[in-house]
Amino acid sequence: MSAGTRLVLALLLVPAPAAAQGFLERFSYEGLRLSGIGVDVGAVASDRLATEVSASLRIDYGFIAPRIRTLIGVSYFRSRFDDDEIAEFEDRLGDLVVTSAPFSIDVGTITWTNVTLDLDLQYLLAAGHRIIPYIGLGIGVHVRDAKGEAIEGTFIEDALQTVAAALNVSTGFEVVLLRHLRFTAEFRGIVSSGLMSATARGGFMVRIPRDDR
Repeated sequence: MSAGTRLVLALLLVPAPAAAQGFLERFSYEGLRLSGIGVDVGAVASDRLATEVSASLRIDYGFIAPRIRTLIGVSYFRSRFDDDEIAEFEDRLGDLVVTSAPFSIDVGTITWTNVTLDLDLQYLLAAGHRIIPYIGLGIGVHVRDAKGEAIEGTFIEDALQTVAAALNVSTGFEVVLLRHLRFTAEFRGIVSSGLMSATARGGFMVRIPRDDR
């Protein structure tokens, strides 16, 4: 390898660790503190369940990097499996029945309760303005419980009672109403095992003043 080639490779490789180190240095635990508490309500739609109301509680735990804040949230909704899911389940059961006589299968209503714990990082697209838009990325844990007369005490009920990991992306905005009060609006998409969903919510967040004493 010629001296010129070695020099080019050295120039290409040296800045990379320095740039990575500079990016990581922007992250710090010093800005983490209880900064706000909010509640919001909206609708959740999914690929398997009927659209229902969802409510959540969110805690703003401050900035981990410039314009990047940390939020912890817990949300809840309860919905029934939609008509297509129930019809498919009934058809599958019907395929197992061996008889020449007319029959029908009605499994009734099967509900799924979902409690989610989220940890999000949100990047503020603008700061210091009355309207503050943001985009976010997060992870979550979904705790689910199934109920239905037809599945009670069966392995199907056990299979639907799960704890699943999830990934979410979000976008939204806040509107400063008062010094310590903001209106919030958000759209969130969630991918998890056995369920894909989207939520649209609105609510209010109370900001907690910083105490530098």
